[in-house]
Amino acid sequence: MSMHTCSKYCNPVQLPPGARTMRCTICRTVSSLGDAWDTFRPPAAYAAVAPYNVHYVRRAIRPLTMSMHTCSKCCNLVQLPPGARTMRCTICRTVSSLGDAWDAFRPPAAYAAVAPYNVHAPVRSRQNCPGRKRAVICGISYKKSRHELKGSINDAKCMLHFLVNNFRFPLDSILMLTEEESDPQRIPTKRNIKWAMRWLVQGCQPGDSLVFYFSGHGWQQRDYSGDEADGYDETICPLDFETQGMIVDDEINALIVRPIPLGVKLHAIVDASHSGTVLDLPYLCRINWKGQYAWEDHRPRSGAPKGTSGGQVICFSGCDDDQDAADTFGLPDNKPCGAMTNSFIGAIDRGQGSTYGSILSSMRSFNIPGLRGRQEAQLTASHPFDVCATPFSL
Repeated sequence: MSMHTCSKYCNPVQLPPGARTMRCTICRTVSSLGDAWDTFRPPAAYAAVAPYNVHYVRRAIRPLTMSMHTCSKCCNLVQLPPGARTMRCTICRTVSSLGDAWDAFRPPAAYAAVAPYNVHAPVRSRQNCPGRKRAVICGISYKKSRHELKGSINDAKCMLHFLVNNFRFPLDSILMLTEEESDPQRIPTKRNIKWAMRWLVQGCQPGDSLVFYFSGHGWQQRDYSGDEADGYDETICPLDFETQGMIVDDEINALIVRPIPLGVKLHAIVDASHSGTVLDLPYLCRINWKGQYAWEDHRPRSGAPKGTSGGQVICFSGCDDDQDAADTFGLPDNKPCGAMTNSFIGAIDRGQGSTYGSILSSMRSFNIPGLRGRQEAQLTASHPFDVCATPFSL
């Protein structure tokens, strides 16, 4: 790889041999490699001061300090030059003023402690470093409100135990958001959940395995973008949804689906009502009691992108878009838990988790009195695959 410099902001960019043009990772400017800046060599005066690197000389000639700012809608981080007054998000295209409340927000220390590596880390070789595992677990009981759930906190604790003991997720790579957390940055508010989503996918590299788990309320609201066949967006409800609003499937897709690069796999497990297509993934698997399945194409007719950046995303959800998810009493001492979470973990613990199809069929046949036919687990994905032959792993 060779280093070349943006003709506008002097940002150094690595390019493969034979490349003729480059796009800056900061300002998105396209430059030819014959650009005046690219062929520039430092005069003798600069070489006497800094003979070791032409890129330091270029920055001395055209100093520029870039700053990080945060989208007010989807929390995407964007680099901006000095003096910028507004910004357009590279993911959701929202235009924000730099005086926006979100712009002053910084990632809580809790995230930095769990994730010491960042998106600017150098690309790793798959041969030299195994894939990392990382998870966000969110359980919301909405305690002391009319929306209170009894089993969500238990669900989150069960999922933590499940990931650590069954799939060897390191404890320090799992971010828990529940009302029981003492750190205010780990309370499952809308702001914190969005930041946790950003943290989950930030800096992921080929071979990494990511998990997003949510247990709480789900809902639907009118779709105004025209990308939903039934006219409704699916949502998840953060703790403060009555004042701050719900997190819509379009936002979830932009935050944790579209950024997934080639070689990275994300599993989402969502135990909430109306969650069938809550990640807005383009393909939905319909499977019958015989194990026969077919993929439905849910790509928007508008052509709006809903897939990944080359990686794979698979979502198990608690029910179809028009169904409700329920609690049950499937834990020891008759403690409450989510029916979907209980059936998902139970399927794997009973040895029926060899493939995605076997898990889905087992979840649907799980004997929960009163729920058969009223709550059917769903499977959606960024790409169709053979659910009966593909081994399940996290």
